[in-house]
Order: sequence, then structure tokens, then C-alpha cells
Amino acid sequence: MSETTTDTAAVEPTGDAARRPVIVALAVAFVCVTGLLDILLGILVLLSRYDQSNSGDVLTVSLIGAAIILFGLLIIGIASGVARGSRLSRIALTLYLAIQVPLHALAIAAADLDWIAMIQLALEVFTLVVLWLPPTNRFFRAAAAKR
Repeated sequence: MSETTTDTAAVEPTGDAARRPVIVALAVAFVCVTGLLDILLGILVLLSRYDQSNSGDVLTVSLIGAAIILFGLLIIGIASGVARGSRLSRIALTLYLAIQVPLHALAIAAADLDWIAMIQLALEVFTLVVLWLPPTNRFFRAAAAKR
């Protein structure tokens, strides 16, 4: 015997996830991946301090590694704010990407052709554009009106 429900609320999704455009969710996923990669890079930098012979270099490398890890955690926090529709998080992420995009472009121009850096640059440009598209603007406007 099968039971069916006629309650439409049980079928329809509710909350912010129902209103969040797919493109915003994709941008948030890219930002989270960037934050996780920053954390991984910070851990690798911290581990590289054991290759340093000078105690001053060990401290410098340790501080740089810790800063990279903290910056990755901050980016993940900002991505969480963007997913909830925080305008402050969107502005902070825009500022971050406005700094990162030219730096990655300079790194690509100065070094040999680096496919990983090119892919990361493309994802950052995509995320920057997505943050200010009309569907995204409507999402942030609706989230602000809801508060």
C-alpha cells in the first residue's frame, strides 16, 4: 500500500537555497575551493620551514604559512556570507578578487605558461562577473529586504 501526500509544502524546497540562483551557488563553490587551496598551500609553506637553516627564515616562513592559512579561512567565511546574501561579503569578495585577478595576470605574464594559474584566473574572473549580474543583484536585494 502506498501513501501519497497532497501537501505541496512537503514537495517544494524552502529557505534561501530555493531562491539562490544556481550561478551564485557555483561562484560560492569556486570561492570555497580557492579558500581550501589557500589552506593547503599554507600548510605546505609551514612544512617547508623545516628546510630553512637560519632561525630568522624559519620564523618568516612560519608567519607567512600561518597568514596564508588564516586568509584561506577568511575567504571561506566570506563565501558563506555571499551564499546567505550578505552585501558586505559580496563587497569584500569583490575587493579580494580585484586584487587577485591582476596579481594572477602578472604572475602568468612573468612566468612560463602555467595552466593552473590560467584556470584559477578564469574562475576568479567568472566569479567577479557573476557577483554583479542581474540575477545575483536580485538575490542580494531580496536577502537584504528579508532581514
